[in-house]
Amino acid sequence: MSGQSFTQANREPLAPDFDAGFFSHFKMARQALAASPVRRTLVWLSLSILAVIIATSAGQIVLNRWNKPFYDALENRDLDAFLHQLMIFAAIAGCLLVLNVGQQWLNQMIRLKLREGLTLDLITEWLRPGRAFRLANAGAVGVNPDQRMQQDAGHLADLTTDLGIGLLQASILLVSFVGVLWSLSSGFVFHVGESSFSIPGYMVWAAIIYAGSASFLSWLVGRPLIAQNSDRYSREAELRFSMVRINQNIDAISLARGEADEKQRLERDLKSVLTSLRRIFATQINLGWVTDGYGWFTVVAPILVAAPVYFAGDISFGGLMMAVSAFNQVHASLRWFINNVGAIADWRATLMRVGMIRSVLVATDVLHEGEDRIEVSESRDGSLALDNLEIVSPSGCTRLSEPHLRVRPGERVLIVGEAGAGKTLLFRALAGLWPWGKGRIELPAGKQVAFLPRVSYLPPGTLRDVLRYPSNGREPADAEFTAALGAVGLERLGPSLDRVAAWNDELSSDELRLVAFARLALHKPDWVIIDEAFDTLDVAAHERVRAMFDGQLADTGVVYFGPARNDGGLFDRTVHLAKDKQGPALKRVRIKDVAKAVAPA
Repeated sequence: MSGQSFTQANREPLAPDFDAGFFSHFKMARQALAASPVRRTLVWLSLSILAVIIATSAGQIVLNRWNKPFYDALENRDLDAFLHQLMIFAAIAGCLLVLNVGQQWLNQMIRLKLREGLTLDLITEWLRPGRAFRLANAGAVGVNPDQRMQQDAGHLADLTTDLGIGLLQASILLVSFVGVLWSLSSGFVFHVGESSFSIPGYMVWAAIIYAGSASFLSWLVGRPLIAQNSDRYSREAELRFSMVRINQNIDAISLARGEADEKQRLERDLKSVLTSLRRIFATQINLGWVTDGYGWFTVVAPILVAAPVYFAGDISFGGLMMAVSAFNQVHASLRWFINNVGAIADWRATLMRVGMIRSVLVATDVLHEGEDRIEVSESRDGSLALDNLEIVSPSGCTRLSEPHLRVRPGERVLIVGEAGAGKTLLFRALAGLWPWGKGRIELPAGKQVAFLPRVSYLPPGTLRDVLRYPSNGREPADAEFTAALGAVGLERLGPSLDRVAAWNDELSSDELRLVAFARLALHKPDWVIIDEAFDTLDVAAHERVRAMFDGQLADTGVVYFGPARNDGGLFDRTVHLAKDKQGPALKRVRIKDVAKAVAPA
């Protein structure tokens, strides 16, 4: 097959077992953000929210101390003291309100900058020359990279912000209130018969034991959510991809009356998603028994812990409520893990998916690292040369009938071969996308070389944007755009240069191909490498393109890959391409092993 992928026989499901480890993925994300242009903004935002949380914790301590005089005033029925404490409460609450709103704003800004940093890093790594192509041909791990870069990166930013800020706040509150609760516990004296004794830090230890047991049990029950969430995201991506594929090919599906078959495929994908969701729901229900059970018991737990001392008359009602408030603050901090078991599992699963795709993007650069590679250099005389070229793939070796092929500037060569001989493989090798093999490719130095695949890409935007893609910094005049369209018989599109449209849907198949040739007429490259783009044109369109090469592109060198045919003297000579199935072949290397080798230690 001419378009052989890297490891066609290796399309194994990699997601379940490709996990370089939590710390490796975490380090990868940290290094990506450290190299991001938003890192300074993130640092300042993080320092700001740290200051706000510390100030909020100080306010919480002041509010905790307010409990004793307030409840004592209630117990003593002292109206003046009661009203005074209400005024103090209003001042404390007002300050805490300002801090809470400020923290919310900082939370959203950190979320936004994290999303920007993670997504830009993935886009940068994905669109390094040749990487997106190699990833698309890397097997199951290269499926749906768009979801991982858009949805997963955004979800990871949201979870990281919420969990990170929540953990920071819980830690600061814990440090702040442990001392308060320990101090309050020093006055707790237990009376058993004639003896009395005290336990240093009694309520602190009670809170730690209570929250620790709940955390352990919650993690035990909720841990399966990590794998279950990862599986769910993979299945959701497959369903989404299937729907997009149907929408993109709806004409062919409708003509073939294939709606029923596609409906069955979508139902299978949906069933797979629902099965995954049922597993998650079952685990969440089991987790709910633990978290909600502890949550209800927490309503009375601090009172039960302090009740013996209160009923013995050693503390007042205000002292009891102050101790209960401090206990609840310490317990709430220790309970952070219990309340976020599901979110932590989701975060780890999302981090694994984002870390996996980034590791594989880097791994594609060292794919088949031990294999021979084609030498690529520049020719001194401006020609294009192929010397002793052998292109290897898992299915064999592709060779030219001429071991030393040199195409002079302005010369036009037709390279023919049977189906599966490797025409597209050689086309990709000339473009630098397929480096494996032996021999040397010499490309003309300082010359513009355009590559025209079977199906050209039309970017979104105006027709002007489509024609000048890719932009080389020069802005052609309107007359140049009109002349390029006229060269291929698309004069009617001249007035639509600045109209935004879905050109892939609005133009016919032949017109889409002619737009690609009009692009050549506009850019006027020195060389054009074409992969069978002539062969699907009708007779009239073919004649217009032929006239364009005889006119505006008369001095352009052409290397065309396609079947042998009578082209009326368009090509100066013909070279044959053959596949040697007994020759050297590309070894099958599992990309997950390569990715693990380059994953951060």
